Amino acid sequence: MGTTERADRFYRDQMLDHLNPAMKEFVARQEMLFVATADAQGECDSSFRSGPPGFVHVIDDHTLAYPEYRGNGVFASAGNVVQNPHIGLMFLDFERDRIGLHVNGRVKVTEDERLRSHVPRLPLPQVPGQRALMWMVVRVEEAYIHCRKHIPHLRRVGAGESWGTDDTLRKGGDFFGAKEEGQARRGTAAGVGRS
Repeated sequence: MGTTERADRFYRDQMLDHLNPAMKEFVARQEMLFVATADAQGECDSSFRSGPPGFVHVIDDHTLAYPEYRGNGVFASAGNVVQNPHIGLMFLDFERDRIGLHVNGRVKVTEDERLRSHVPRLPLPQVPGQRALMWMVVRVEEAYIHCRKHIPHLRRVGAGESWGTDDTLRKGGDFFGAKEEGQARRGTAAGVGRS
């Protein structure tokens, strides 16, 4: 694409194999994270994680950890990293700095009690009833900027939303109509065999 010189300059000027102090401070105040994983066959999955500032804990220059809370029970990311330890993390600040940070590395799934015994300053849940089922411990291999050029500026709305509900409607219900479509499809398939 004719961008070799520009790419080489980016790798030389922006790519680190660790988290520097500015990156560690940035991660420590983020409330959301996008996660990319793939299974042993390379089938990809992306996922979203969120929590209060500090929910992603920087252990040292080369290591960070984030909790896996109770979710839909699929454990797509955790299942993938058991087969393939490569992980890509994307931190995006839409509100204050409008900047992003990519962190790529290798990950290990670790039990909460085991990690706490080695990392005593690991954050405790701030939401009643919330508990880390496990931690994803990431060994940083690459850390680099995501420029603000196409990051929209968003503003925070009220904190009236509750976290961790099992109420189907409050979680978004069948927003995209997948359940209804599946039920209709299964009903049609069941009716085909009957005459």
